[in-house]
Amino acid sequence: QVQLVESGGGLVQAGGSLRLSCAASGPPSSRYRMGWFRQAPGKERSFVAAVTWSGDRTYYSESVKGRFTISTDNAKNTVYLQMNSLKPEDTAVYYCATDPRPVGLESLSSGMVYWGKGTLVTVSS
Repeated sequence: QVQLVESGGGLVQAGGSLRLSCAASGPPSSRYRMGWFRQAPGKERSFVAAVTWSGDRTYYSESVKGRFTISTDNAKNTVYLQMNSLKPEDTAVYYCATDPRPVGLESLSSGMVYWGKGTLVTVSS
């Protein structure tokens, strides 16, 4: 079964940057969609970004568009989330996820099938 392990979280000042990594084992098939979600304390899990394995299509939450970039490295079976211009409201546990359903990325923003255990990102003001 697909396994997803996130890394790269930590403490950063507002305006700073972090790059999260998601190492996938299995690995997901080329048709799988990959994504990042986040859950802030006391809030529901929300969508951040999604990408196809080939990297030819991406989809972002409006709250992160222009600041975050999702990408893939197929040779390393890894998905990245480059986070720039971080804000305190970006503080959350970030989860890597994947889904085999052959639908548009925007259709998966409500949730995906497989999940990692998350990595904590804390942005100080």
